[in-house]
Parts: sequence; C-alpha cells; structure tokens
Amino acid sequence: MPFAGIDQKHLARAHLARGHAVVEVQASTRDDQGHRDRVAVLGHVLAPFQAQADHTHGAAVGDLLEPEGTRLPTDVGTRHVNIIHATGVEGARQARGTVVVIDVLRSFTVSAYALAGGARECRLVRTVDEAHALAQRTEGAVICAEEDGLPVEGIPLSNSPTMVRELDLNGRVLIQRSTAGTQVAAAVTGGDILAASLVVAAATVQACLLRKPGTITLIASADHPEDHACARYMEALIRGEHPDLDVLLKPLRESERYRRLKSGTWPGFPPSDLDLSLRTDVFDFAMPVVGEAGYLRLTAS
Repeated sequence: MPFAGIDQKHLARAHLARGHAVVEVQASTRDDQGHRDRVAVLGHVLAPFQAQADHTHGAAVGDLLEPEGTRLPTDVGTRHVNIIHATGVEGARQARGTVVVIDVLRSFTVSAYALAGGARECRLVRTVDEAHALAQRTEGAVICAEEDGLPVEGIPLSNSPTMVRELDLNGRVLIQRSTAGTQVAAAVTGGDILAASLVVAAATVQACLLRKPGTITLIASADHPEDHACARYMEALIRGEHPDLDVLLKPLRESERYRRLKSGTWPGFPPSDLDLSLRTDVFDFAMPVVGEAGYLRLTAS
C-alpha cells in the first residue's frame, strides 16, 4: 500500500489551511450529548479535490440543530459540517451522519499496518468464538485478538502493530477481535462508517469530507486520552488548523498507564507499539467499514 511521505503530508496540511466549509462543533462529555458548545470555524481539507468532485451540496443540517442554536448562513462554495464527539458503545448507538470509530491503542492502528503490509482486508468480530468460527470458513485467515487488553490463550497474535508488521499478510485476511474498537464499530447503527487511528487521521478526514456530510460523529472507542486526542486532531484538520499533537497527547504521556505500556511489562504489548501507534498520517488511505453476515469488513480506500 502507498505511504504518505513527509512532503505529501506537509502538502496535505497546507491544503488544510485553505477552504470554505462551515463547521459546527458539538462537544460532549463522554457519551452525554445533552449539552453542546457550538463553534463556527472555517476550513476544508478537500479544497484541491473540488474541481473533480460533484459540487452538489450535502444535506442541510438545520433540522439537526438544537432550537437555541444559531444557524450559520450557507453561501455558494460553503456548507455546514456538524461535528459530534462521542465515546464508547453508547456513543456509537447514538451516532449520526458519517461515523468515525477511533481506536489508537491499538485495534485500528493494527488494521492500518496490516492493510499497508498487504492484507486483503480486515474482518471485525465481537467475540473470540466468532473469530475462530470465521477463521474456519475464511481461506488464508489470521486471527488477531485481545480481551481486556491482554493476549488470548491459544491465539499467538494480539492486537499489536509490532507483531502484525512482522507477518507476511500479502493477500490474507486479518480477523480482529478487540475490547474497544471492534465492539464500538459493531454498535454503530448507520451505514457510513470509517475506522481510524492517528496513522490514517488526515486520510480519514479527506474521505469524510469527500462524502459532503451534514454531520460527522467522531467516536473515541474507549475513554482513553489517545482516542480523544485523535478525535481532536481530526476535528482540527477539518477546521483547517495545524494541531499540536504533543499537547493533545500530553494527558496520555503523563499517565501511569503510559509508563506501564512503555516499560514493556504489559503482556502482548511491545513498547514499540506506542511509537508505531502515536505517529500521525503514516498512510494515505482511509478504512471504510461495511457490514457483512457475521462480521464487519474493513478495507483500504
């Protein structure tokens, strides 16, 4: 799969500063969408693609706004994007519009490295039993699983990007079960879903805005600072800002959890997983998710 080089990344970020999309941000505490702060800002990741994309405006979001909200004017070349932040399974059940499910440590980082390493697709399931059953009927399947962040007995491959990178996955199918990411993705009721992590953040934002959505829901799979940081990073890209990821990740790096992960004492979690997971915009593909019988299919697009 193609990598996003340094020059490409800087060029993409230059594009973020240009554009004309009006963004209404609905910030939430955990899954509670009852109280939201709306901020009108400018920015559009996709300005360079405008000439080749359909110029028909996306659906209006006036009917999605609270009665007390101020509607922003819509001009030719501008449109509303309503951003909602949510967390966990309950947040997924209430998600609207284009939905991005974020799992940085480590499920959807693993997916990205697997696809970049030649995997044909990833198949997401909710339980270890489902993973075994799906593997039995899937030629070339490799199971990647963890429960409560720990390796699963009898399955040598945990949700580790370090381990996944060492495998020859060319043309194979990675079956993933995780405690957060796969559960949250399965809880989304809408049909327009993307999986994301920091390594595909900018490409995911581009994929979202190419859809010209009225609403984007950014879901942190777990109430962990890295998932929230990724959501805020993506929000800033949509605004056309240049987010400081070090600031966004400071709560993670100051946590006891981070120190333990860095120490190498967490089973199934090589310390190198942190470095691989906390890099931004490594790959230039997004990861759409579609439902199939008994699993969710995740591919590179």
